[in-house]
Amino acid sequence: MLNLDDIDRNLLSELQRDASQSLDSLSDTVGLSRNACWRRIRLMEDAGIITARVTLVDPAKIGLPLMVFMQIRTGSHDPDWQARFAAAAKAIPGILSVYRMTGDLDYLVRARVADMAGYDRLYQQLIARLPVADISASFVMEDIKDSTALPL
Repeated sequence: MLNLDDIDRNLLSELQRDASQSLDSLSDTVGLSRNACWRRIRLMEDAGIITARVTLVDPAKIGLPLMVFMQIRTGSHDPDWQARFAAAAKAIPGILSVYRMTGDLDYLVRARVADMAGYDRLYQQLIARLPVADISASFVMEDIKDSTALPL
């Protein structure tokens, strides 16, 4: 594992804020030469600390304004069911995140859809692939904070 110093953390913070920044801009911000900045970024990529560089898209502007959290309870906890559920969730494009949980529910699923009809299609796709005991859905009324940046 790579030990991160303050400069690495500053680089990561800047990249989380805007990964499209030029090396010149990054190096000026963190106080390194362009080559030293590039080497540190490359080391963090090689160590798996930086896993991807992505573009964030406004979901409402591409017709997916409705975010839904689905709370799923299953009657089966065997490895085969879990593998089938994971495969089903990964195959449905509107599903953004899936978490296996402790407590009263088994899975928490975050999805984006155009409207209630879109949610129903996503729901029908999921339950057609495997049995679940219960699915409850909660719809987001307002995004108060939605960040991908990790605290450094």
